[in-house]
Amino acid sequence: MLTFSLAAPAASAAPDPSKDPSGTPSATPPANMSKVGGERLGQPGTQVALAPGVPVIPKKVTARSWIVADAESGQVLAAHNAHWRLAPASTLKMLFADTLLPKFPKDMKHKVAPSDLANVGIGSSMVGIKEDESYSVQDLWLGVFLRSGNDAVHVLSAMNDGIDKTVKEMNEHAEDLQALDTHVVSPDGYDAPGQVSSAYDLTLFARSGLQKKDFRAYSSTATAKFPGETKKNKKGKTTRGSFEIQNTNRLLTGDYDITQYKGIAGVKNGNTTNAGATFTGVAERDGRVLLVTVMNPEKDGHNEVYKETASLFDWGFRAVGKVEPVGELVAPQGATDNRPGASGAPAAPGEAGGSASGTSADPVAAGTASGGSGGMGVALAITATVLALLGAGAFVINRRWPLPELVRRRR
Repeated sequence: MLTFSLAAPAASAAPDPSKDPSGTPSATPPANMSKVGGERLGQPGTQVALAPGVPVIPKKVTARSWIVADAESGQVLAAHNAHWRLAPASTLKMLFADTLLPKFPKDMKHKVAPSDLANVGIGSSMVGIKEDESYSVQDLWLGVFLRSGNDAVHVLSAMNDGIDKTVKEMNEHAEDLQALDTHVVSPDGYDAPGQVSSAYDLTLFARSGLQKKDFRAYSSTATAKFPGETKKNKKGKTTRGSFEIQNTNRLLTGDYDITQYKGIAGVKNGNTTNAGATFTGVAERDGRVLLVTVMNPEKDGHNEVYKETASLFDWGFRAVGKVEPVGELVAPQGATDNRPGASGAPAAPGEAGGSASGTSADPVAAGTASGGSGGMGVALAITATVLALLGAGAFVINRRWPLPELVRRRR
């Protein structure tokens, strides 16, 4: 086994973007970074353990930071500056969703007050929420995941008693997930001095969020209907139509210069001035589920972040099972180890003491979301075994996450 580390130039005096008032990241990573998940993940440069049969890392990847990990086992197959603290852009919305999703039932309605939309950043991505209109919680989450709507984030934060409380809870949740590179200032990921995360932490957010059924459904929805503005027609009758929104994740929907990635199932993209383009994706192939996070490609090309993510997915699916891990995705603090035979693990359905009551192994229906409450086009589902464990509030470690036929039909 050949241990390989392509180190970046030493930069012991490089400014920490978390302390830089401008929020602008340095050109080179710090010489010393967090070692959460393993010693090698704290080293600058590319970390990978090469061996016979293991493909080389694609040379065309130019991102400042990236990571390829097995979503189920948590093994980090390869990484590049995994703990470099950089501006996260809207990928931070994964932490926002993982923090707030359990709080409000999806059919709950909220009438938007003018104060709900106060202080939305200039130039923010919007889904098109209007004051004095009512939206369901599901509508708002579709706006967050598909259109990366900062207006939807601010409304949900208002429902959660304000931005300050939401930011506090997000920082607390990040600490619980052991995402210690992250400091939240704005819940929508809009550029703010001191707001940072890392490829490692963003991958932790995705892995935690994907344990939630609604998170999986929203992040893998390609198109949906979103409520429009209430108006009077020519006959004086009050009507409210809807308009279609499309997911801005181009590996999910495709674009003129990129095709939908085989097996893609979410998760979240982002783009701001300080962050550049960022993306975390999850995909399945031949029974393997991988997570890839890419932050700020140096190559300035259209859809470059998706192209580099796709090439890392391709590498990961070729390398998984052949390459020795260089680290791991840690479990949250106090998580229950639910691996078969683990001490204290709850019994799974079909095992002694297990029950599948109230769970379903059926995939969520394929299609598009309609009217905020119809069948949702999704690409991830989990078995009754895992659903039962999640229902008990346990974080799943090393459990299988089988995907529905929708993913396989996309091939």
